[in-house]
Amino acid sequence: MKPFGYLRARSAEEAVREYAAHPGAGFLGGGTNLVDLMKLGVETPTLLIDVSRLPLDRVTDTDDGGLRIGATVRNSDLAAHPVVRTRYPALSQALLSGACGQLRNTATTGGNLLQRTRCPYFQDTSKPCNKREPGTGCPAVEGAHRELAVLGHSEHCVATHPSDLAVALSALDATVHLRGPDGERTVPATGFHRLPGDTPHRDTEARPGELVTEVVLPPPPDGAASLYRKARDRASFAFALASVAAVLSVRRGRIEHAALAFGGLAHRPWRAHTAEAALRGAPAAPGTFEQAVDAELAAARPLRDNAYKVGLARALAVDALTELAADS
Repeated sequence: MKPFGYLRARSAEEAVREYAAHPGAGFLGGGTNLVDLMKLGVETPTLLIDVSRLPLDRVTDTDDGGLRIGATVRNSDLAAHPVVRTRYPALSQALLSGACGQLRNTATTGGNLLQRTRCPYFQDTSKPCNKREPGTGCPAVEGAHRELAVLGHSEHCVATHPSDLAVALSALDATVHLRGPDGERTVPATGFHRLPGDTPHRDTEARPGELVTEVVLPPPPDGAASLYRKARDRASFAFALASVAAVLSVRRGRIEHAALAFGGLAHRPWRAHTAEAALRGAPAAPGTFEQAVDAELAAARPLRDNAYKVGLARALAVDALTELAADS
């Protein structure tokens, strides 16, 4: 047994204060990832600060027509929210493709963003892992990496980020709001998660002791439609081999707005800036989509056993953009 303390925070301020006062503390939301990692011995917090009952469980409109999502909103509730389904369908689809119904009923928005990789070497404490213990190595590079990264990886880590929600938020230009010892700040969802570089143990730009309090979505671009597509080994309770969130606005046959983000390919949701630049102003045609996606995926560096991911991601993205253009 590894003993730990438990504290139910009554406010975000108290949660942040108690975290700072207890070295080794951790925030507990739905617990669908953290508790699993505690059972495996990967995470060993000295104190769990329960933030699940803080008043951060609402979804409200912003003054400019966007949406404010509290960090403790459950995934099932967010996916079913009528405004999300109508204005941000890619977000609803991403949430419904994650895990299973029981876990979606428990998992929270903030916790989903902060979940850690499902790389088998990270989860097995008998194996070395730079993400878990910096400097010990990354056996996945030469080992079992069929489900791991083809973009943005380094010699120190080839893990992928598992969140479907984070991919949709990246394509939708969301903003993550944080509260910590130094006050409040915001980070764009596109930059919230990190590439591994030589510090793979740092998953996000969140600083020690910072609590995710909400996520804010801007209003959708005029005339834009969105969707999320995911390829996986089975239809439920499986992480993406490749996924894509796409937002597209077409006017008079030409693309006015395009946003594209890939999941399952990198250490973070991969915002496809190269593809987006090629799409803007171009004809909304299959050839355009193919060329733009190919330009983005030219940066891929597949490992021995995961080159299939490049073709899989290409097909998902081209199909998604083609479907959105047909509906415009």
